[in-house]
Amino acid sequence: MNILGINAYHADASAALVCDGQLVTAVEEERFNRVKHAAGFPANAVRHCLAEAGLTIQEIDHVAIPRNPWARVGTKLFYALRLPRFAFERSRVLTRFAGIHENLAQVCDVAPETIRARFHRVEHHVAHLASAFFVSPFDRAAVLSTDGLGDFASTMWATGEGNRLKVHGAVAFPHSLGLYYTAISQYLGFWKFGDEYKVMGLAAYGEPAYQSEFRRIVRPANGKGFCLGLEYFCHHRTGPQMTWQDSDKTPEQGRLFSDYLEQRLGKTRAPEEPVEKHHNDIAASLQVVLEEAYFRLLNSLIVRQARRQCALPAALPSTALQTARSSTRHLSPTFTFSPQPVTVDCRWAPRTTSTIRSCGGHVRSS
Repeated sequence: MNILGINAYHADASAALVCDGQLVTAVEEERFNRVKHAAGFPANAVRHCLAEAGLTIQEIDHVAIPRNPWARVGTKLFYALRLPRFAFERSRVLTRFAGIHENLAQVCDVAPETIRARFHRVEHHVAHLASAFFVSPFDRAAVLSTDGLGDFASTMWATGEGNRLKVHGAVAFPHSLGLYYTAISQYLGFWKFGDEYKVMGLAAYGEPAYQSEFRRIVRPANGKGFCLGLEYFCHHRTGPQMTWQDSDKTPEQGRLFSDYLEQRLGKTRAPEEPVEKHHNDIAASLQVVLEEAYFRLLNSLIVRQARRQCALPAALPSTALQTARSSTRHLSPTFTFSPQPVTVDCRWAPRTTSTIRSCGGHVRSS
């Protein structure tokens, strides 16, 4: 069985190929076109995967895509009415997804009707969860995925057992730890897509002097893990403005923080201005409160599911740091963790899920 996974029209466009349960290759489009975080359709990555395995597109049995337009359709319709411009932009992306069959045919220079593969749409966070659990050494595990936004969810938790993944809950737009981290990164003058790692490094030079203020920005929410103080943000009023349809451009993301954040923390830093102690302390406060929210989620999941193993996809900035600290600061040292070592796991997680389903396994919600 040959399964092709495609992450398209999203940052870090990429492809991966599994043949008879074995990973053959996984590669990002940026390795070929030299555009950092390249989006669009991963034409070169797809061709590389097929060439590496010595296959043609007609020999692919399944194609998996980490997007499901029917996931949280009610929430999507609600924001479509409130934010018509944002809805229009998202509809353009979905239209491109609808043409992936034809795109594959064009990339591989074949007639569309010769492609016999079945196409699977896997919800974004289910893809993240699958990427961690189904390749972990665990028969049973609690699984937690947190990132910016995908299929209108930012966080999802589940229990994995055997070849089954049972989803227990999710945090929906506009609340997102990933968008929270990106918004403060922008405020600190780091506007380029993927700059969050710089802020994580900056945090090590500061003290969490603004921790109390940041606890108003990210707040506990009973039954939902966390919620954002939306007065500090603007993405819920304008929609998170993103441009990542084109493969020849680095994606861009519009401003996420509100004027109120500047009133509370001071004037935003321009990219060309020097980094001062004030900025270091804001980065440190950002990091501490992120970890507090993350571990509230993780600890609650472990207690509820009574699992001694956790599989954690590395989707949120600094997940690796959180995982490293978890056994010493927040959790019993008897817990074992299996983090996915890359952040762009969506392109090969869906075809892992597709493999499980084709073998009789299930992914379902509670």
